[in-house]
Amino acid sequence: MSTTYLKFEHDSPETQALFRWWLALNDNRGNRAELRRCSTLAEVAFTPAYHQLRLDLIKFGAVNADSLALVAGLAARVKSSIAGNTLAEQMAIPKDSSSKDGKAKVSGLRFRRLLKLKEREELFTAMGRVIALLGGAVNLQSLANSVYYWNDRTRKQWAFEYYTKSPSEQ
Repeated sequence: MSTTYLKFEHDSPETQALFRWWLALNDNRGNRAELRRCSTLAEVAFTPAYHQLRLDLIKFGAVNADSLALVAGLAARVKSSIAGNTLAEQMAIPKDSSSKDGKAKVSGLRFRRLLKLKEREELFTAMGRVIALLGGAVNLQSLANSVYYWNDRTRKQWAFEYYTKSPSEQ
């Protein structure tokens, strides 16, 4: 028996379902607030909003409950979704385009610490801070795809994307 896995790729049905769910959080601000107050993935999994998303996505394939809790908890912190640059590229973009030093929005030190994380709970806390540093404006599809499948391949891809945009960031 073949298992189908979720793919948060550009314009996939899973991504569309995630966007519908995320937009619905604007209409039900209580659900968004409840998710934003969660400090652990277990707390995220205890919310009805998480289960609404899980039930929407289970139609498309097997759902990793902890990975989806990570996506849901972080998506609730996203204020606006920006297409174009991946999340790693967004982290590398300079804070102020008129600045001469071109310091990235997320420092090289913080980025390297992020790449070292293996545990989802630690990633949840760290990515919450990154989303705040980016002003809540991130590429939601890139966020979901990256944290749902957080592994060596993802971390390596992030390194290439970040240092391509900000090669001087150390």
